[in-house]
Amino acid sequence: MSNEHVDILALQKKIEQYLQLGNTNIMFHFLATSDAKTRLDVVTVNPRHEQSFLFHTTIGFDKQDALNKMLTYVKAYKSENNSYTIQWSLKDNKELHTSYFRAKDIPEAIDKLHYGRDPNTITIFSVVLNPIS
Repeated sequence: MSNEHVDILALQKKIEQYLQLGNTNIMFHFLATSDAKTRLDVVTVNPRHEQSFLFHTTIGFDKQDALNKMLTYVKAYKSENNSYTIQWSLKDNKELHTSYFRAKDIPEAIDKLHYGRDPNTITIFSVVLNPIS
């Protein structure tokens, strides 16, 4: 493995350690942008209902730059974003789920819930701004 791959894996590990999400899976999706930069979507997968949600997106000059920006975000996101609770269900499964998101506002929290899926497949019952702890 080249040093670049080792550095990328080390940065991913640091991000996972900062997030401390227990048994929630964390995925790193890298995409090339139209202006030759790298977009990084960090996605979490809840093991209970096996649904994935966007944690955060960064854009960098390359994978390492995008990961470094993500690490900077992860270190400060709890103090810079509001906490929201969203209650929802899938259209074909009426089981009520509760998910938690950090976002600047309600539309961003809902966008994180809808990430990677047709919004028409989910029914949202409530979105609540959680008290500051």
